[in-house]
Amino acid sequence: MGNEQDPKKKGFSFGDLGKKVDQTVDNLRHGVDRLGDTLDKKMAPEDPLFTRPIHSPPEDTAPRVLVKGGIDLPFLFIVIALTVFGAVMAYSASSVYADQYHGDSAYYFKRHIIYLLIGVVAAIPFVLKARPWFWRMFGVAAYVGAVLLLLLVLIIGSSYGSGATRWIQIGPVSVQPSEIAKMAVIMVIALVMSKYEKQIKNHQKFGGHLRYGVIYPMVIFGFICVLVMLERHLSGIIIIGLLGLATMFIGGTRGKYLAWIVGICLVGVLLVLAVSDYAQTRVITWLFIEDVDPLGSAWQTLQGLNAIGSGGFFGKGLGNSQQKYGYVSQPQNDFIFTIVCEELGFIGAVCTVVLFGLLVWRGFKIAAKSPDKFCSIVVYGLVLKVALQTILNIAVVTNSMPNTGIALPFFSSGGTAIILQLFEMGIILAISRYSYQKR
Repeated sequence: MGNEQDPKKKGFSFGDLGKKVDQTVDNLRHGVDRLGDTLDKKMAPEDPLFTRPIHSPPEDTAPRVLVKGGIDLPFLFIVIALTVFGAVMAYSASSVYADQYHGDSAYYFKRHIIYLLIGVVAAIPFVLKARPWFWRMFGVAAYVGAVLLLLLVLIIGSSYGSGATRWIQIGPVSVQPSEIAKMAVIMVIALVMSKYEKQIKNHQKFGGHLRYGVIYPMVIFGFICVLVMLERHLSGIIIIGLLGLATMFIGGTRGKYLAWIVGICLVGVLLVLAVSDYAQTRVITWLFIEDVDPLGSAWQTLQGLNAIGSGGFFGKGLGNSQQKYGYVSQPQNDFIFTIVCEELGFIGAVCTVVLFGLLVWRGFKIAAKSPDKFCSIVVYGLVLKVALQTILNIAVVTNSMPNTGIALPFFSSGGTAIILQLFEMGIILAISRYSYQKR
C-alpha cells in the first residue's frame, strides 16, 4: 500500500489522455485530407482520364471540379439485404454438413460471419477516405500482387482434395489468388482503356486501336488466364476471360476484334475438350444427364435438380431441406441456390434473382454518374462480375450448362471470395461519393 502512487499527484488524467488521442486522430485525418487534396490537384488538371465522365459528349471541354457527396444509399441497402439473406441461407444450408463433419452445426456459419466482418472492416476506411485517383494505383498493385500469388500457388499451393491447386495456406487462413486476379484484371484493363481513349477511338489504320484497344488488354487478362490454367481452374479461366472481354467492350474495343477473340477462345475450348477426359465427362454428363450413372458424375446435378423441383411455389420452409442431408454435396458451396429453392420455393428463388438484378441496376446507375471514365469502367466491370457469376452459378445448378464449380456471390462459403466481394462493393460505394461537375 505504501508503494502505490496516486496518478493525480503526477498530473495524470484519463480525460487528458482521451483528449490527446482525439487530437492525434484529428491531426491524422486532416493530414490525409490535405494529402488527398494535393494529389488531386497534381494528378487531375488536363488529362480527360481524370476530368471527363464516360458519358460526356466529346466536344464537352468545360472545366470541371471534383465534388464529394454521400455514398449511394440504395446500393448500400441492396448489398446489406444480399449479405444478410446470404448469411441466413449459409447457416441453413451448411448446418447438417457442419454437424456431421465438424461436430458444430454453426461451424461454417461462424466462418461466414468472420469473413463478412473482415470484408466490412477492410472496406470501410476506403469507402470513407479513398479518392478516385487512388483506385488507379490500387488496381496496378492488386494486379502485381495477384500475379505473384498465382506464381506462388504453383510452388506451395494446396488443393484440399479438389484435384486443382488453387489456394495458399497461411497459418489458419487460406487465400485463393484467382479471386484477387478477377478484380485486378478489371481495374488494370479499365486503366488502359481510359488512359488511351483517344488512340482506341482512332479509326485510322495505324491509329493505335489495335495496340491499345486489343493487344494490351488481351495481354493483361491472357497472362492471368495462363497462370490460372496451370492451376487447372477451369471456372476461373472462364470468368476472367469473360470479364476481360466485357471490360474491353465497355472501354471501346471494336466489335469485329471481339468477335475474332471469341472465335479463338471457342477453338481453345474445343481443343481442351479434345484432350481432357475430365472436361469431356462434364460435357457428356450435361448433355445426357438421364443416361449417365446417377450415382456417379450425375449425382450432384441430379440431387440439385431434385432440391429445386421439390421446393414447389412456397418451399418446405426455412431449415427444412431434406436434400442437405447428404444428398447435395457440400450444400454450403456452389449448390447453395438449390437449397434456397427447396426451402423457400419459387418465391425465394425469385427474391434472390430480383435482389441481384437490383444490385446490377443500381450499380449501372452509379457507373453512369461516376467522376471519370476509369471509375465508370471499374464500376461496370465489378457489377458485371457479380452478375456473371450469379448467372453462371444458376445455369450450372439448373443443368443449363456443364458443372464448372462457380460460387454464388454473397451466399456460397469461401473466405477470399466473400471478403473480396464486400471489398469490391466498397470500391463502388467509394466511387459513388464523387462526381466531376462543371464550374
